[in-house]
Formats: sequence, C-alpha cells, structure tokens
Amino acid sequence: MTTERPVRLVLFDIDGTMLQSNGAGRRAMLTALREVFGTPGPEDHRYDGKTDPQIVREVMRLEGHHDAHIDERMDVLMSLYLGRLEHELQHVATLVHPGVFELLGTLQRRQDTVLGLLTGNLREGAYAKLRAAGIDPDLFRVGAFGSDHEHRPELPAVAKRRAKDELGVDLAGEALVVIGDTPADIECGRSLGVRAIGVATGAYTVEELLRCGAYAAFETLADTDRVVSAIVDA
Repeated sequence: MTTERPVRLVLFDIDGTMLQSNGAGRRAMLTALREVFGTPGPEDHRYDGKTDPQIVREVMRLEGHHDAHIDERMDVLMSLYLGRLEHELQHVATLVHPGVFELLGTLQRRQDTVLGLLTGNLREGAYAKLRAAGIDPDLFRVGAFGSDHEHRPELPAVAKRRAKDELGVDLAGEALVVIGDTPADIECGRSLGVRAIGVATGAYTVEELLRCGAYAAFETLADTDRVVSAIVDA
C-alpha cells in the first residue's frame, strides 16, 4: 500500500538565498532615505534578514526620528525606493545562486510541494528582483512580504493564511518549510513550528545557521536531490 506524502509549502527568501542584486536594493534604499529624511542613516547598518519597513525604522530611529514622523513618510519613501530599485536593477547584473533554477523546476513538478515566497522585500520589489534574475514570479503561488508586515516573525502566519485562502489548503506549521540565508529566516516561524533550511550563500556559515535552529543547512542549493529530500522527508 502506498502512502501519499503530505503537501509542503516551500517558502523561499530572495536576497542572499536565491540571488544577489549587487547592491541594487541597498543603493535604492540609501537614495530614498536621503531624499525623504535628508540622511541615509548609518551606511554600514545591516539590512539582511529584515523587512524593508523595518530597515527604514531602525536607521531613522538611529538618526533621532520618532516613530510617528517615520510613519508619516513611510509610504512616500517606499514609492521612491521602488522607483530607484527598478532603475538600479537595469544597470547591474543580478547573480542567481547555484542550483536555484534546478531546485525551483524540480519542486514545481512535484505533486507534494507548493512554491512560495517569504521575504522582507515589498511585494513589488520582490517581483522586480526576481524578474531581473530571470525567475518568473508566477512560479510562487503563495507569498508573504515586507509590505504585509513590518516584523518578519509575522510573515509565516501570513503565508499560512494565504495558502488557505488562495489554495484551499489548511497547512499545519510543520508543513511550511522556509529556505533562507540568515538567522532571521531560520527563527521567524518557530512559534508556528515552521521548519527551516539554511543556505550559506549569504553572510552566514552552515554551522551558524544550524546553531540558530535550522534542521538542515547547505553550502549552496546545488545538490538538488539532497535539498529536496530535506524538504519532503523531514
């Protein structure tokens, strides 16, 4: 007798996990911050693992701005940022990390996996980066974005609700698999029991991602069979 595998919703981070935009997003953010607030904030502030609104709030708090002042200008800033991002992406070569195209293709063909996004990018920014990399945003049937919630730990619950609303699938937390390159990716779904796979194509090593609680971690996503096994067999 055969047992049908449970469905997994596989939620990919974008920056550092699937691709690198050669600083396009950071340059666009610095320009927008300078235009709206008169300063980009500390230029060495770490952006990885954070939502776009969270980045704005953190750096502007460091510059002495109060939350109400930041909130008043957030929409204008994000609109400017998206425009600058499109411009920047046209002038850089976007790098797709090893194994990404092969893994996406394999998971798309399976009956027991659904592709999704879980990223701190605004939805429009996420899609712009994917298109620049030659990755079709329509591959991802469910998404949770920085434009949905400023706090990244809230995004897995957003993805879970969208899977139910858009696909008619009510998934338990352990049926969600996050693939990311930062501790924030690994830790964000812990309260729901979400499983996390780390990939060391960003700023963190395999060992660091495992210490943060990843149930598997890889140097890259190039070994498709091993990564798929970690997704579906856990």
